[in-house]
Amino acid sequence: MSKAPGTVIETPPTAGVPTARAVSIPQYDVRSILAIWACAALPMGALAWIVAPQLATSLSGEQPFVRALLICLTGGLVWQFVLVVGLVGVEQRSVRWSTVRGALWLRPPRSPRTGRTGGRLWWLLVPLILALGAQEVIPMVGHPANRDLALFLESTSGRQFLSGSWGWFAVIAAMLVFNTVLGEELLFRGFLLPRMAGAFGRADWFANGVLFAAYHLHTPWVIPAALLDTFILSYPSRRLRSAWMGIAVHSAQSLVIGALVLTLAAG
Repeated sequence: MSKAPGTVIETPPTAGVPTARAVSIPQYDVRSILAIWACAALPMGALAWIVAPQLATSLSGEQPFVRALLICLTGGLVWQFVLVVGLVGVEQRSVRWSTVRGALWLRPPRSPRTGRTGGRLWWLLVPLILALGAQEVIPMVGHPANRDLALFLESTSGRQFLSGSWGWFAVIAAMLVFNTVLGEELLFRGFLLPRMAGAFGRADWFANGVLFAAYHLHTPWVIPAALLDTFILSYPSRRLRSAWMGIAVHSAQSLVIGALVLTLAAG
């Protein structure tokens, strides 16, 4: 895998405060970035549109397609976590937490002006979460209703399917965790974003957001709204050099869905 010239040396922002050890983050060229993008996007697209329908034909019982889709998408998101761990291991020759934390920007937000970390900067999550929630009023492009988890959960068949079904609650909970904590966000804001400046310069956050939107081959109807996530997820993560910004904001959505699924499973 080729890399653009130059590396970024990530150093602890404040002396004496336990944090990530200094790590060297190489800058990747466009070809390498697109290859990593493809390793996430293409499997998700294939799992959603090819594997899930085939798997559904072999399943018996209630809601075979929904079950197949949940299994496939969860598997695709778990794969992204494995991909990130593998990439960090090859690049840094270590997967210790002290290394991973620095390599994936898993540290508190840091002010680009004062260098201070955490504290009041965490309050920026509030308007960002509200902005993400405001996207719900944007009309979606027409799409198959049986592929929309939100519509399924709101339907009578969805409520009946999940009522008392703690096994499927666990599957959906795992899918949500790997979606916004260990999968998508860890790959796009944790791994790719810190390595895109060499190829895209100061527009690295914008390119990251475009790639994230285009990644949604498995749910192409969300791509227009996902483009807005460039400003809600990518820019704050880049500006404050913290993947936790994107993870926390994106996870707010997962918490809402998780609470709904928990309520349905509890009957």
